[in-house]
Amino acid sequence: MSEDYEVEFIDRDERDARFVVRNITPAFANGIRRAIVADVPTLSIDTVRVIENSSVMFDEQISLRLGLVPLTTPDDYMEGDTVTLALDVEGPDTAYSGDLVSADDQVQPADENIPIIDLKYPEGADSPQRLEVEAEAVMDRGKAHAKHQGGVAVGYRHLQTVEVVGDAEEFEADEPNVLRGVIEEDGELVPTEEFDHDLSKRYPGKEVEVHDVPNAFVFSIESDGSLSVENLVLNAVDTIADRADELEQAVQL
Repeated sequence: MSEDYEVEFIDRDERDARFVVRNITPAFANGIRRAIVADVPTLSIDTVRVIENSSVMFDEQISLRLGLVPLTTPDDYMEGDTVTLALDVEGPDTAYSGDLVSADDQVQPADENIPIIDLKYPEGADSPQRLEVEAEAVMDRGKAHAKHQGGVAVGYRHLQTVEVVGDAEEFEADEPNVLRGVIEEDGELVPTEEFDHDLSKRYPGKEVEVHDVPNAFVFSIESDGSLSVENLVLNAVDTIADRADELEQAVQL
């Protein structure tokens, strides 16, 4: 495998990206995917102290929901670092992730509109329902718990190319020829959604064959917002390099 990797983005923003990596093997491509899912540390609520919970939901259910709220993860946090957050909401109101108050301004809910619990003021009750908790978020990896997986959708597939091998038979109706992903055409990358994933629309009246481009893979990555897609990928590659260094040192012992 060549050390001269080539990366070309097809589309990207803070949370979603699609890009092509060339000159890597299928094993290395899968290593990148696994590292993004399992090896990149993110912050997530790990322990919850319930001060008051007069809602209809058990403390354990509230804690589970809080643990699944993605938190922005600063670059200067290390694995095992913690930060405290608090939540205090009184009904009639809905407690949202955005109501969490963090001890560190760098650490905030990645989405502010995730509902935690709908609090009521029951008819005839002396007081409204209330939820007050203190929580501690810890920096850990996805392999320890799924709530630390910053990549919520991570996949890859071969980059493909289409070869026109002839004309379709005369008077033969064009039947859908479905292909999903990205094709390379005259050096350009073309997402298949541009032609509704139907090759018969891209090459009307033609007979075509689809081939995998050797050692070229299209990655599709979606972040939960704890890290940008760029940082998610870069941190994943760093973990692969660190493990390679550890293995090299172990072999030399």
